[in-house]
Amino acid sequence: MLEKLRKELQHYRPKELSRAKLLQAAVLLPIVDRPEPTLLFTRRARHLSTHSGQVAFPGGKREPGDRDLYHTALREAEEEIALAPDQVERIGQLSDVISLHGLCVTPWVGIIAPDLDLKADPNELDAIFEVPLSHFLDDKRTYTDVIDVDGVAHYVPSYQIDDHIIWGLSAMMLVELLAKGFGMEIDLYQRPAGTLKHHPPRTQRTPKKADIDVAPQRRSRS
Repeated sequence: MLEKLRKELQHYRPKELSRAKLLQAAVLLPIVDRPEPTLLFTRRARHLSTHSGQVAFPGGKREPGDRDLYHTALREAEEEIALAPDQVERIGQLSDVISLHGLCVTPWVGIIAPDLDLKADPNELDAIFEVPLSHFLDDKRTYTDVIDVDGVAHYVPSYQIDDHIIWGLSAMMLVELLAKGFGMEIDLYQRPAGTLKHHPPRTQRTPKKADIDVAPQRRSRS
């Protein structure tokens, strides 16, 4: 399975947006090399003022000292879950995704060994968990969120695993990983079978300079 992923992403050319005027971020999609491979997720701490309790991939905003966006993803993963950069086998890049707040997020896919000594930064996270890739390849979605952005309907799968819900931007990245990395017939723009959950229409916005200036700084670990 992972050999196919390596081959497919090696030749894949993801869509890159014009990032110059956008606030940039990057995330790492860590695939754990188990006999049955898994995908690693984090859950944002419930005490946070924004995105509390949300499931996400390790990652965050680009900082001035980052050499590139892959370095951003690795740095954030090390800060959030104590994943050392040399423990990640870089596999490839997925297409840039724009959040509803105008953040341009670049996803990177990497393979990591099983049973690493990972620790969630309590300032930001309250859980690290893994889900077998087969759960997604078998399309065990709970329902589909229909999100209309600027007049375009996006059919985004939502998965519930125990008390974790994987949806939104993370699920959009996951769809591309499944389609381009594993050849799964899944598409954000084609209506799937099953239950649909409609959301109010939304409009993307470009972040104002104030959004960047007042972005909270990461608190150092004690």
